[in-house]
Amino acid sequence: MNPPDIHEFSDLIRQRLEELTNEDQLGVGAQKVVELDQQSVGRLSRMDALQSQAMAQAQQRRRDGQRLALRQALRRIKEGEFGDCIDCGEAIDAARLRANPTLLRCMSCAAG
Repeated sequence: MNPPDIHEFSDLIRQRLEELTNEDQLGVGAQKVVELDQQSVGRLSRMDALQSQAMAQAQQRRRDGQRLALRQALRRIKEGEFGDCIDCGEAIDAARLRANPTLLRCMSCAAG
């Protein structure tokens, strides 16, 4: 992969990391502990709040996984391994990497 492409993918990855950080800040309130005081919140409202909390926590885990994969992609860029299939060593199509810079396998290897 040539240097302008590497620079483009580095910028793309950093932009996605920043977006995840912004999403983290939006989801903080939804992950707070749900108050169990029946005097202030009814049973159904509390169940709804618990479900919303669980969904917010699941979204946070998804973002954490994406963040880890993006950081690993940055590491592969620094090590000169970015864009190469980990199975066969062939180049991964740039269009696929633009859609998902965390890909590790070319189409052939991903298809099995």
